[in-house]
Amino acid sequence: MTVCTAKDLTLRPAEPHEYDEVGEITARAYLDDGLLGGGERDPYLTVLRDAAFRAAHAQLLVAADADGKPLGTVTYAPQGSPLQDIAVPGEAEFRMLAVAHRGRGRGAGEALVRSCIARARAEQDVVRLVMSTQPTMLGAHRIYERLGFLRTPERDWDPVPGLTLLTYERPL
Repeated sequence: MTVCTAKDLTLRPAEPHEYDEVGEITARAYLDDGLLGGGERDPYLTVLRDAAFRAAHAQLLVAADADGKPLGTVTYAPQGSPLQDIAVPGEAEFRMLAVAHRGRGRGAGEALVRSCIARARAEQDVVRLVMSTQPTMLGAHRIYERLGFLRTPERDWDPVPGLTLLTYERPL
């Protein structure tokens, strides 16, 4: 499904020949924004770079510019996806929202989140869309809140010692 959005962006599934690039966009966003405690040696980098795995087990989406070049990406994990971290029955989840520095300020992040909302609404028996975020991702928090996501502190969790993730949900 291709969805055109504002600011000359196209939302679409990532194509196999783009997986390396999409993985690198995700990894660089986390590294360059200081979101990985281990820096270049952080073990989570392997997960962030493995776009092919995400595409095989969820829906890997990109926001592309007018030339078709990916500017940002998100992983939409429908019900039953092994990539769900916090979702329970009746919930879909999205993860690893990342926008390359060259794509920031163009609405790519918001467009990707809106696409996840639309996908969750279309999924039978899904009543909420959930996600986890780091406390320092303030720009992303503003997008989530603007789009109707609510903080769910009772669901906050620690995937590794010393890293608490905040959680949000959006009723559909």
